[in-house]
Formats: sequence, structure tokens, C-alpha cells
Amino acid sequence: MNTLNAKLLLAAAVSLALSSGAVYADDKDQAGPVVNARQEAQIWTTYALSPYLRATDLSISVVDGKATLTGNVAEDVQKDLAEAIAEGVNGIKKVDNQIKVEADYKAPNRSNTRGYADVVDDATITSAVKSKLLWSKYTEGMDTKVSTNNGKVELTGSVTSAEAKKHAETLAKNTKGVRSVDNRIVISDKAANGKSYSKTSAEGGSVIADSWITTKVKSTFMYSSNVNSSDISVNTDKGIVTLAGNVDSGAEQALAIELAQNIRGVKSVNAKQLIF
Repeated sequence: MNTLNAKLLLAAAVSLALSSGAVYADDKDQAGPVVNARQEAQIWTTYALSPYLRATDLSISVVDGKATLTGNVAEDVQKDLAEAIAEGVNGIKKVDNQIKVEADYKAPNRSNTRGYADVVDDATITSAVKSKLLWSKYTEGMDTKVSTNNGKVELTGSVTSAEAKKHAETLAKNTKGVRSVDNRIVISDKAANGKSYSKTSAEGGSVIADSWITTKVKSTFMYSSNVNSSDISVNTDKGIVTLAGNVDSGAEQALAIELAQNIRGVKSVNAKQLIF
């Protein structure tokens, strides 16, 4: 329960930050029903995006700054999270939390329905995989496309080596939220731009700013399902990346090093300060 509480509190903090940062028109220029509907939609959207609330059957009604929450959840922490999210929405002055906690509550069966949260999750995965492929030193000559459906990633297009194809699949598999990867990339003798591809050319390339490399290494760690980015610091000097911090295992350490080495512009990785 302590782990669940910690995760829920983190989710609440993120949700509140997102909701409170939204930009609104002056409420005085809006009719009451319009403001009510907007606030209801914002609360519902945040519930839909939350992995802890999306499977629940909650209803929201807002009238003149008062939000009434109804429905059923299985845990007290879910009820508290729902209330915290509503309270964080701009213009909400009071929350009447009528949500009922039922230990044996079972969420409605929506297995055949593709919800808003599912669409957002898939779009996020697709964007993350595309970004990782774009930043990799092995993507030169690649003409790949990425699509995601319910966490299942499909890679299509062409590359000029088996190594590049395998690398694309590895990057996709090691992305948060990915359940499986269908690698349909074909190997072609020529790259999409007509140039030949080789490992040597991939490891070379033009000089890239250290700040760009640092940002992309950090982002790659953040997207990874097997590396805890919050525990690793990244610094780059003349293409040499230094990793420091703590990891849980030798496997995580090795993966962090590999992911950093694969970023464009990286000449070498110093991981002596990355310990487990």
C-alpha cells in the first residue's frame, strides 16, 4: 500500500501541475454553462489519462465552481486522488466528493472500446520511438515508419543493414509502455537518400553540440522502460559522455551505457561513477 500511495501522490502532483498550468480566458467573459462544461471536461480528461483512475466509472458535475464527484473505486487513495485533481483545476472552489469505496469493485468491461487514454498512450509511444530512432547514430540511411496500437509497435520501411534493423527493434522494445514489437523493416542495398550505410559512417559524422547530446541521452533514459533516469546524471564534454549515479544492477548499468553510446555525436562513454 505504501508503494501505491507513493505512486498516486506522484500522479496527483503531475496532474495538478498540468491542470494548474492551463491557460484560460477570463471567466467574466464566459457564460456559466460554458465555464462549467470546460472544467468538467478538464477533470474528466485528467482522470482518463491517469493510470490509476482511467479504469474507474466516475462522473463529474460542475456548477459555479463546485465540483461534485460520484461513482465507485476500489481504494481510498483513488478517491483522494480524484478529489485532489478536481481541486487543482482553475476556478474550482469546492469539491463534494461522493465517490464510494468498494473493496470488491470491478471496473466496467471496456475491452472492446478504444478510449481516449489508449489513443494518447499509443501516440506517446510512437513519438518516443520515433525520437529515439532520430537521435541514434545508427539511423542514417533509415527510412522507417512507426505505428502503435494498444502498446503494440509496428516498424516498417527500409534500412541498409541487419544491424540497423536490429537496433531499431531494440530501441522500440526498450520504450515505456511497449508490449511487443512487430519488426517489418526490410533490408535494402541503398539508403532512402541513395547513400550507402555502414557502421563506420554511423560512428563518424559531423560535430554535434555537447548540450544537444546531453539532452538526448537524458531523454532516451527517460523514455526507457529499464533505466531509472532520475538516478543518473549526464554530462558531455567534447563528445565524451560521463554518467554518474546509482543503478539497480549490472544489466541496467550496461543498458545505460549502450543507450548513451548510440546517440549521435557521442565519441565515448565514461561510466566509472555509475555504480550499483
